Amino acid sequence: MEIRDDYTIGDLNASSWPAFEEFFNKYNGVQNSCWCVYYHKGVQPLRVPKKDKAEHNRNLKRRLVEGGKSRSVLVFKSGKVVASCQYGTFEELPRIENAARYASVKLKEGNENRWRITCFFVDTPERHKGLAKLALDGALDRIARNGGGLVEAYPVTKRNTVEVWFGSVGMFVERGFKIVSEFGKSNVLVRKMIESIEHR
Repeated sequence: MEIRDDYTIGDLNASSWPAFEEFFNKYNGVQNSCWCVYYHKGVQPLRVPKKDKAEHNRNLKRRLVEGGKSRSVLVFKSGKVVASCQYGTFEELPRIENAARYASVKLKEGNENRWRITCFFVDTPERHKGLAKLALDGALDRIARNGGGLVEAYPVTKRNTVEVWFGSVGMFVERGFKIVSEFGKSNVLVRKMIESIEHR
């Protein structure tokens, strides 16, 4: 784990699940009870009753985490999770490829590792303290330590769009990401090559 001031950076895994679960339960699974499972392949059945959605997604998220198929950087304060950033390989987070708007910007086959950063969430009392940036830096560091490769993300462009889900364009541009194209009405697609830590 890394430490910045009163904050500690860690990873979502079976050991940290209880703290992550407590954080997301506080917000009923965040963003329509999603539990950050939306971008995992085939995880949203066509019909799950609204009253059962949060429990279904929580259980699914736990299975993914315990199976090593869901990655997030967690920011802790006093032992509690106060922010998270989900990232993963294209194979782990493939759902966005089903979007019609992705067809025109889809990458051709290549040999490099390919990663996505899809979701951010910061505890309401901890917002505007740079924790999303801290979590993003943690994710990029972990990508570098796992061989690096091409990273893409989908930050928002409008202030009235909730930045806590996808992050702001500025925080990605500050880290050298390039805007590839518009992505819907409120987002852009950004990409950057991250070197493997072994080659730095």
